[in-house]
Amino acid sequence: MENLLPIAIGILIACGSYLCMRRNLVRVLLGIMLFSQAANLLIFTAAGLSSGQPPIIAPDKLTIAGPHADPLPQALVLTAIVIGFAVLAFAIALVLRAYHKTGSDDLDTFRRSDS
Repeated sequence: MENLLPIAIGILIACGSYLCMRRNLVRVLLGIMLFSQAANLLIFTAAGLSSGQPPIIAPDKLTIAGPHADPLPQALVLTAIVIGFAVLAFAIALVLRAYHKTGSDDLDTFRRSDS
């Protein structure tokens, strides 16, 4: 499993880079979405994977005993999901506004609409 995650992150970043370099704005949005998912996987992978171990302190203890999952990467990924969703929603609003203004989502039509 630990060998599969870096490969998946690399594939997501490569596909996101490819899609962000396209002329179609919908593909750029998909590339941004793939970057967001790759960043979430990267945070989890960098923090180390531990399955079946809760990040919870027992009521009668002062510290976590034994092996445990780190709660910080979980909080960071939750924050990254919210920020990624907000950026994607804002980008969708911009693309919709540009589409209504120019009638196309191709970047070449934006150059002609400057004048």
